[in-house]
Parts: sequence; structure tokens; C-alpha cells
Amino acid sequence: MSIRFSFVVLTTVAIIGSCTTNTQERREKFEPDDGECILFIGQDLTALGGLDDYADGYLDYFPAPGGFTMYTNLRPGDTAFGYTYKGLDGITTTDNWASGDCNMQLQIEDEDFKYSALAIGLQFVNNDSATAAGVHDSLIIGLGNWINGLGKRPVFLRIGYEFDAPDWNFYKEYHFKNAFRRIRDMYDSMQIENIAYVWHSKGWGTSIDELAEWYPGDEYVDWCAYTHFGWGVGGKTMIDFAREHNKPLFIAEATPQIFDGDTTITQDCFLDNPEQAKKAWNEWFIPFFKVIEDNPDVVKAISYINVDWPAQPMWEANPFFMHVDSRLHLDSQIKANWIKKTSKREYLKASPELFDHLWETK
Repeated sequence: MSIRFSFVVLTTVAIIGSCTTNTQERREKFEPDDGECILFIGQDLTALGGLDDYADGYLDYFPAPGGFTMYTNLRPGDTAFGYTYKGLDGITTTDNWASGDCNMQLQIEDEDFKYSALAIGLQFVNNDSATAAGVHDSLIIGLGNWINGLGKRPVFLRIGYEFDAPDWNFYKEYHFKNAFRRIRDMYDSMQIENIAYVWHSKGWGTSIDELAEWYPGDEYVDWCAYTHFGWGVGGKTMIDFAREHNKPLFIAEATPQIFDGDTTITQDCFLDNPEQAKKAWNEWFIPFFKVIEDNPDVVKAISYINVDWPAQPMWEANPFFMHVDSRLHLDSQIKANWIKKTSKREYLKASPELFDHLWETK
């Protein structure tokens, strides 16, 4: 039986199996207990560190996080910033599309990442209709086989992340939803068990009703997610949506930005500047942690982007990121504050017990 025809049977099974309400007795895939939050760090080899050739990143100054974030794509032949995508870039080869070197396999094979989950940002810019129509099925299968080979390592797959961002992703609701559903149906038919499917909004400017137009359905989505940059209050809409649909929420991208009062110009936020670092802690980090602590029943994972943004060609002239160096070790007080906050038992970091804990069915 072909994969395409097997989708119907397997999707029916998935729908039946997803009808139970998400309570503390029945949680979504890899959802920890209320009050627990998986700590992820992203989003390239330099930012993460911990490797022989990348030794000045997060893992060189802090305990290993509960997960790490990287990116890949379904856009072979497409070009951006002078780079031509092959499709599945950054999985088993070291690739750089102007936003830092990526190679997930390097990290998977390194002892420092042995007990960390993986969050994958899977984009298909300019390819949402092609993905939905099956043009990239061979790439989808290749990614699925690689993920399946990771065994018990939990993988959080952010399909078409920031779907509601027309200025940079250009997705259409109909094609996006069908692409999301197709990928999940294919992986269900391949019996891949170590994936949680994440539906990730840009985090501002989209109403509850508009989000509903983009939603693939409760039977397809395991986690909701949003991006938390300078406009952090925008996440409330997605938090409300997640709570309404009984889904855990992943703050899947977070980096400090300080706005001047409009949404186009930010103040400098370089954490190697003590004055700016102090302002960032008071005006961004404290409110960020408050979102987590005020919503322990919903916010179950966060991913902090630990990057020198303007050092990367993709961001050097971007008005939102050219003002930011978010590397946490640059300021001694930021570093100490971060360690104090994330050392609490509520923040799940790498440990030999982590994977078993996330696989538990309550």
C-alpha cells in the first residue's frame, strides 16, 4: 500500500487517539508536569558551543540545557542571501545560509548533547503549496528517517514556524495547513514515535479568530508556540489559544529587544555593555520569566537564542536584530541572574533521567 493511501487509515487512528482531554492525567507528547519548563538554547553551532571547533557558546559557560534548537528546510534550489538551499540543509552537513553554521548531527554525536532534546525549525518558504502537494515527499521521508534514528531523543518539530508572518514567510493558510497535515500524516504512517508536532505563531498582531484560520486541528497539533522578542505581551493571545485547546505552549524563540515606543526601532541591547545589560534584565528578562511563572499550566518549554545577531549577514542590517547581542555570558550579572533563575528545579535541563521523564504517560 502506498504512503499516500495509508494516510487515511493512520489519520483516523491519530484522530481517535487524540480525543482525550489534556489534563495532568493525560498530557500531550513530551509535555512535562505543570510548573515544569524544558529549557532549550539556540540557534547555531557558535551560539551553542560545546564542540572542539565551536567552544565559546552557551555550553562553555552554563550547564547543558534540556534541549537545543536548530533549523532546516524544504526549499531545494531556492536562494536567499546568496545561498542556494539543497533541502534538509544543516541536518548532517555543516551549512550556513547567512545565520550561523548549523549541523545537528555534530551535536547529536557529541557527549555534551547526549541528554538534550532537539527542537527543529522546519521552513518551506516559497514552497508551502509544493509541500502540500507532495513535491517534497522524498525530503520529508529523509528527515523522518533521520529523526526516527535518534531513538528516544524527543524531537519538537516546528512545521512552518511563524506561519502568520507574511513579511518573511509568505505562507497561505490553505497550503500551510495542508503541508502541516501532510507531514504529520506521513510520519504517522512511518510510525515515528519520537516527534511532538509544534504549531508556532510569530507572537504578535494575530487575533484568536485569525489564529483559528491557520490551525491544522487538535488531532494534528501537540504543542502551540510563539516567538517572544521585544513585543512579549503579544504572546497572551497564543497562551489563551493554547489554554482553550488544552495544549502545552512552547516559547520557541526568545531574545531580548528593547523598543523605543514603536515597533520599528529598538534601542541598543548589547549584553557586553553593562548599562544596556542592566536595562535588558529589568525590561526584558524579568517580564519574560514572569510570563513563564504566571502560566505554569500552559508554558512548558522555552528556547533562548544566544546569538551575536549583527555578526551574521542575515541580521546585520535588520532593524530588529542589528541592535542585539544576546549572549548570556557577556555580562557577569546577567550570567549570575540567569544561572540563579534556571537552576530552579522547575527548569528541566539535560540529565540521564530527562528523556524517560518526557516519555512518561500520565
